[in-house]
Amino acid sequence: MSKILNWGIISTAKIGRVQVIPALQQSKLLKVTAIASRSQESAQAVADELKIPNAYASYEQLLADPDIDVIYNPLPNHLHVPLTIAALQAGKHVLCEKPLALTADEAQQLVEVSKQTGKLVEEAFMVRSNPQWQWVREQIKNQSIGKLCAIQGAFSYFNNDVNNIRNQADIGGGGIYDIGCYLINTSRFVTGEEPCKVSAIIERDPDMFTDRLASAIMLFPSGVQMTWVCSTQLTPYQRVNFLGTTGRIEVKIPFNAPNDSENMVFIDDGSDLTGANIKRQAFPVIDQYQLQGDNFCAAINTRQAQKNPLADSIANMRVIDAIFSAAKTGQWVDVAR
Repeated sequence: MSKILNWGIISTAKIGRVQVIPALQQSKLLKVTAIASRSQESAQAVADELKIPNAYASYEQLLADPDIDVIYNPLPNHLHVPLTIAALQAGKHVLCEKPLALTADEAQQLVEVSKQTGKLVEEAFMVRSNPQWQWVREQIKNQSIGKLCAIQGAFSYFNNDVNNIRNQADIGGGGIYDIGCYLINTSRFVTGEEPCKVSAIIERDPDMFTDRLASAIMLFPSGVQMTWVCSTQLTPYQRVNFLGTTGRIEVKIPFNAPNDSENMVFIDDGSDLTGANIKRQAFPVIDQYQLQGDNFCAAINTRQAQKNPLADSIANMRVIDAIFSAAKTGQWVDVAR
């Protein structure tokens, strides 16, 4: 019988309070039993709001709790690796928010620590647990739209608040780390390939120095071309299109999929440019954050395959590294292996 795992949350970050913790609390495989912040007052406030039994005034206190099995780490990006290492060394498994690190070399540090401690690390790409993405991957594999040739993606929102951590370049802010990573991850997931080279253009905010608008081309070994744009200062929008020789698949809300309505994917055979013959594939209402938690618990308890294993996350970081390099040099850059 699988053990019910006790989860502890490091930080009172909004993504945890609003999306992840409420979803985890719906799971039958785990219990959220503790939360930590940099002050007792802030930790207790969220604990009271979300009915979490224990509140700690420091991350160290939480990591020292012997009853905690798993840590969820949604701290600012520059703290992902150091706090994940601390949690592993404290004997905890870790689900860490994306991006797992700021570079592939930094992420690589987690491999040895995970081996030494015997504890799992997973990057929180909740989309991989969503049935709509698993369905899309199967359709592409089965060539239901013919041979996949191109992928087009966009992800944007508007946020120019200088105090928001997403706009602080020195701690890993910026659009590519925050949302471009999803476009990279899902294209790799669906194709089952690693990009061999990339090209990119980045526009940075003149005051905050974060990448606020980025466009990239990723070339895969099979010849598939992925083009995408992400921005932190555009109207909110997200969409991904997979273009094949006999049809296309469009994921309506690919990343922030709703947890209160059906997820929807469109299939178009191209026979009518007005869209009259588009078919709709609906998926039952789910919470992808709950599924992510359930899947990580299953990987811990039964050692079943992780949805987003550590090696995969490092590969994703290699692409991000290459994109930053390509934008800086203005040249195509090979993705490291």
